[in-house]
Amino acid sequence: MALIYCVEDDENIRELVGYALRAQKFDVETFADGTAFWSALRDKVPALVLLDIMLPGESGTEILQKLRSQNAYKMLPVIMLTARSGEYDIVKGLDTGADDYITKPFGILELISRIRTVLRRSQAQPEAKTVLSYGPVTLNTETYTVTVKGKPCVLTAKEFELLQYLLLNAGIVLKREQIMEAVWGFTYAGETRTIDMHIKTLRQKLGEGGQIIRTVRGVGYQIGGHQ
Repeated sequence: MALIYCVEDDENIRELVGYALRAQKFDVETFADGTAFWSALRDKVPALVLLDIMLPGESGTEILQKLRSQNAYKMLPVIMLTARSGEYDIVKGLDTGADDYITKPFGILELISRIRTVLRRSQAQPEAKTVLSYGPVTLNTETYTVTVKGKPCVLTAKEFELLQYLLLNAGIVLKREQIMEAVWGFTYAGETRTIDMHIKTLRQKLGEGGQIIRTVRGVGYQIGGHQ
């Protein structure tokens, strides 16, 4: 039975989510703010976190940033819950490291489906090489590090996963939809610009190593291939 933590300051939503997930045989604990959440997290790490952005005190975005900065929680699946629906907020949540993003009001069946999708993806990671390299870029999945010509390159959790997916498929042209589904586990209307923004940032951080990522106009991206 998967344990789900729900951090939501609206009591009605907390009760609704808790009731619905327990009916689906999930183990659920709910919290009204970050303080209660961090206290529970120190005792037990859940399979997934439902995290509202607009929380009293520490915001959901701040909590997510803190989670992604700690090795123990870097890969903990997080779905953001929020009334905000603007593209900027969606991209910000994804770039911070959210695995999915659902806006209020949401349907319980949709929420449960999203949770199961993220859990399947996080629990069924295929075996992969520990070290992936192409050109001057090297990625290590054990130490969670990236280097360019031997020099460290600091990436966010999502940038790391994006680069890993591209390296695993070096030489293959990947459609934007494939990348979104593989790295974030879902697709949404703003995916094209979101992928392009992440690729741009990734290239910048990789410096001269960024040239290994090739844009295939009208299709997507590829590691290597003909320039």
